[in-house]
Amino acid sequence: MAQKPAARKTNPSGGVLPQVLWKKTGGSYLLTNDAGHYAWLKEKDFAAITAGRLAETGPLFAELASKGFIRDRLDFNDLAAKWKKKNAYLNYGPGLHILVLTLRCNHKCLYCQSAAAGLGAAYTDMSLATARKSVDFALNSPAMGITLEFQGGEPLLNWKALKGTVEYARKKAKTRGKDLKLALVSNFSLMDAEKAGFLLANEISICTSLDGPKDLHNKNRIFTGGNSHGETLKWLKYFQKKHAAQSPDYRVFKPGALLTVSKYSLSRHREIIDEYARAGLEDIFIRPLAPIGYARNLWDTIGYEAKDFAVFYLKSLDYILKLNRQGVVIREKTAAMMLDKIINFQDPGYLDARCPCGAAIGQIAYNYNGDLYTCDEGRMVGWAGDDLFKIGNVFRDAYKKVMSNGVTRVCVVSSNLEAQPACARCAYKPYCGVCPVYNYATQGSLWGNMPSNDRCGLFKGIFETLFALLKKPGNAAILKRWAGK
Repeated sequence: MAQKPAARKTNPSGGVLPQVLWKKTGGSYLLTNDAGHYAWLKEKDFAAITAGRLAETGPLFAELASKGFIRDRLDFNDLAAKWKKKNAYLNYGPGLHILVLTLRCNHKCLYCQSAAAGLGAAYTDMSLATARKSVDFALNSPAMGITLEFQGGEPLLNWKALKGTVEYARKKAKTRGKDLKLALVSNFSLMDAEKAGFLLANEISICTSLDGPKDLHNKNRIFTGGNSHGETLKWLKYFQKKHAAQSPDYRVFKPGALLTVSKYSLSRHREIIDEYARAGLEDIFIRPLAPIGYARNLWDTIGYEAKDFAVFYLKSLDYILKLNRQGVVIREKTAAMMLDKIINFQDPGYLDARCPCGAAIGQIAYNYNGDLYTCDEGRMVGWAGDDLFKIGNVFRDAYKKVMSNGVTRVCVVSSNLEAQPACARCAYKPYCGVCPVYNYATQGSLWGNMPSNDRCGLFKGIFETLFALLKKPGNAAILKRWAGK
């Protein structure tokens, strides 16, 4: 009869893993669990613990036990609390409400996902009556915190509706006892001192796009009426000065900027990041291109594979960390949000990486005519002629009906990672999410096929980069400061 290994005698409890997710990277193993804990194991330690031979006396056993990786040392109260904190959004309704004030735009961005129309298409302007009805609908959400985000096209082209909606929303939110946040996404080309003063006085956070140096930005974001890059930097500087000065009467938020990575960006990560640093921006939100909207038609020209973005992202983070070590204050926002999950067990409000995703239950997109969509990407699919993701209309449908209809339900089910065979076994599952709209647009199915799904590849590349960087002591302190900042 074969003898039991000696380590079994020193560890009668076995040190056996409960259900756990793992991934081999090089000579190490990354372990994760549903509470959100993670641990790195050397190959010999992974072999020992999976065989139940890891001695209880060492620090590794203590670490794994404290993180819920030892079957008979599970602290269910702690693990449940961590899971509950990370998934608190499941108890709320949609908090983000995107109002498309117009489809008109004076830019012709190569990757536009907003279904931009020409300046003469005034019929795509949202009326004030529709905007007010949209606000009423949004305030029906049980979420105590509501964000109204004004988008376009270029929302400043429908200034009258924007101004009237802000005034109406502030009054209605106060009577409903809701914590209301307001946000504007603009290309700044129509900004002036009067508009800026109104936005500041009404505590509206402001975000624009900055794709890098002048030549790259203007190549991606075509503005026939002038210099898009110049207008962007001009108003970023203006709002930064207002933020620095503050006001005794209202809060002034720092302006933000988004980077959409096209094929033209892939070889220019240093120049792009330096442009953000020169502009005084403390965040850079590196977003991969999605083959939706105009970008889909130009994919052969401006698109790329997931592995190309992963290389760009790793180089970008390496350079940003280098700047941090030199005293430059800048962080990458996708990394910061993912690290908030990984390190702080928090939901950072990143709807694309929730399980289930934020479609309908975390956000709603309001088209200019009052039509409701699960998200802005779902609205884009509708613009292309397929209204699969339409969930109602503010004039016809009650909140309860919209939340309980078949489209909302199927988006919840199809974005549940437990229902995704590949995702259910992935080490990154505790921090990730899938997008039914992306799956449908690129693979013809709400569930998609994750092994061949480029969005899955993009997210894996991001997580691989973050966990690899967290292993390095020189990076860990900086990355932990980013989380939850």
